[in-house]
Amino acid sequence: MRYTGPKNRISRREGVDLELKTVGSKSHARLLKKLGVPPGQHGLRKRRKVSERGTQLREKQKLRYMFGVTEKQLKNYFKKASLKKGNTALYLSHSLESRLDNIIFHLGFAPTRSAARQLVTHGHINVNGKKLSIPSYQVRVGEEISLDEKSTKIPYIELCLNNKDTIIPSWLEKKATTGKLIAEPTQEVIEKLINLRLIIEYYSR
Repeated sequence: MRYTGPKNRISRREGVDLELKTVGSKSHARLLKKLGVPPGQHGLRKRRKVSERGTQLREKQKLRYMFGVTEKQLKNYFKKASLKKGNTALYLSHSLESRLDNIIFHLGFAPTRSAARQLVTHGHINVNGKKLSIPSYQVRVGEEISLDEKSTKIPYIELCLNNKDTIIPSWLEKKATTGKLIAEPTQEVIEKLINLRLIIEYYSR
């Protein structure tokens, strides 16, 4: 089941900004002020030492919340990645980064991945010129993603499109309201926040 509770609470529990809130918003500013303090009235109290298994679990949960996927979805991504020869962590990151909602987020068409998921399900996104409403769709290299013309008039999308500070990953190309996956996604974006090796160890037991 996908988590629908307070998003700042999740980031504070994990002790890292999981990109769940719009950068520059009041809610995001509050998160940055309290990021080092766990949620709850006993947040400042000394916590018990976390076991190796517990550390692996926390990394897995961070990845789940970051991409907004269910436990079943993440486990399926791992199973498919583990069946391939080579680096399982790399294949797992490929599957997650290639999701349509994630591509929309990285292109700067939406402020968060959850907002990107909503854009897709509401029919605002085209892939190769055809409307697609499946957030988990695996975008392939060479495919073109674009915003529906009417969608560009939505206020928060206009703000996103006018944001010049958006950092586009090297494996994506963007021109106005159109983007393209030009190479296989790398692990570097995920690994800034999450240790994929621990997640592989968690599921490999």
